[in-house]
Amino acid sequence: MAMASANVLLLPEAGSGHLMSLIEAGKRLLAHGGRGDGEGPAVTVTVLVVRPATSESAAEVDAHVGRVEASGLGVRFHRLPAVEPPMGCAAGNVQEFKSRYMQLQAPHVKAAAEELGAAALVVDFFATGVLDAAREAGVPTYVYFTSTAALLALMLRLPALEEEVPVDFEEFDGTVDVPGLPPVPAGSLPAFMGRKESPNFRWFVYHGRRFMDADGIIINTVAELEPALLAAIADGRCVPGRRAPRLYPIGPVLDLEAKPSSNARCVRWLDAQPPASVLFLCFGSMGWFDAAKAREVAAGLERSGHRFLWVLRGPPAAGAVYPTDASLDELLPEGFLERTKERGLVWPTWAPQKEILAHAAIGGFVTHCGWNSTLESLWHGVPLVPWPLYAEQRLNALELVRDMGVAVPLRVDRERDNFVEAAELERAVRSLMGGGASEEEGRKAREKAAEMKAVCRNAMAAGGGSSYAALRRLLGAIRRGAPCSSFSAMTQ
Repeated sequence: MAMASANVLLLPEAGSGHLMSLIEAGKRLLAHGGRGDGEGPAVTVTVLVVRPATSESAAEVDAHVGRVEASGLGVRFHRLPAVEPPMGCAAGNVQEFKSRYMQLQAPHVKAAAEELGAAALVVDFFATGVLDAAREAGVPTYVYFTSTAALLALMLRLPALEEEVPVDFEEFDGTVDVPGLPPVPAGSLPAFMGRKESPNFRWFVYHGRRFMDADGIIINTVAELEPALLAAIADGRCVPGRRAPRLYPIGPVLDLEAKPSSNARCVRWLDAQPPASVLFLCFGSMGWFDAAKAREVAAGLERSGHRFLWVLRGPPAAGAVYPTDASLDELLPEGFLERTKERGLVWPTWAPQKEILAHAAIGGFVTHCGWNSTLESLWHGVPLVPWPLYAEQRLNALELVRDMGVAVPLRVDRERDNFVEAAELERAVRSLMGGGASEEEGRKAREKAAEMKAVCRNAMAAGGGSSYAALRRLLGAIRRGAPCSSFSAMTQ
């Protein structure tokens, strides 16, 4: 008689980077465990869909869910009942809102786990407020961490750091200790950790504590990208005195399925450019520039003399979150498009970033340092210029430049809303692409990015890759209903 399947429930936060990443992880579980084998039953994957609080976000979630449902990959979806959004969250307290909104899903998650016969529940790191409800239902729980091991180590350390640092982090001029990293300047900490009494900070302390209660942490990184950090977490150095949950670094979790060309004009433009000659500038789904920033970028690009493809978005409409298509006449200096038309293209709307980064003409990437974008760049061996804008991107930028060596630094003025002077952008572009005084710096970043391309691809290789092996261990743990080997053991 055939064994029953093991139904894995996924609870993503509705933000595009969180939702899409966790669904991709679910696809990977299906690809490796969907048929069953001698090690246990077949795995099924059901995504618990949280209805977003705004119609704009709800439409985006519905569109993505619809595409996955139509793909025939076998991912199931279970829509949770709508809940009233939490009251009293200030406009800037995004992390507080997400955390409270996910916590409100707890009774519906428990009911779904019981109804659907869950073998395991994998929750977004903003959703640790549902862990107790899952335990009440008798379901093993895993946290899916969409960002770096550096941020994970910092969050695990945060309850202790709160006591060790006597002032608010935004007033602290020193460095903080994050096991697995050299000392971290306080200015590189995420902005939402600046004030200890802020709701955002309090929620990150809460999540850092709750991670320790999970049966395991699945992290979207590669063991060879952040080995010291993963070892520090697994060895218990981030939370002395407590055994760390098992770690499963299964990254890079990206949609790597080959797709037909979008045939977008910006891609066709790249087809006419020499190999590795074009600098790509793109700032994520929420990145946009006002005229002051855009004109500095334009001046820096023009003076650099290098080819460029710049995705420029305008400010969100009133009451909306996502950028609008840019009005180039309003944002750019007079005559800029005409003067640079032979070597540059400004693209004022959404662009197929993954397809662009895969293009042979791309030689560098100016990015907001979102982790999904960073992994896409490393997968294709494209070196970076970090321009962090929000969330944990300052910490990502520090790690990319100082610790991984795949990026050249860019001085970003946080006191002026992340402003970058034209001369500074010109310097960084010349360094990365060639022709500047610090050209050696760019050469090393290009070489290191090429190395990381091989690292990422080798990690995914069936049989011997570290991420492949971590995924197989995760499947085994889910099938047994219990944690399995530690990170330190699995890398020996």
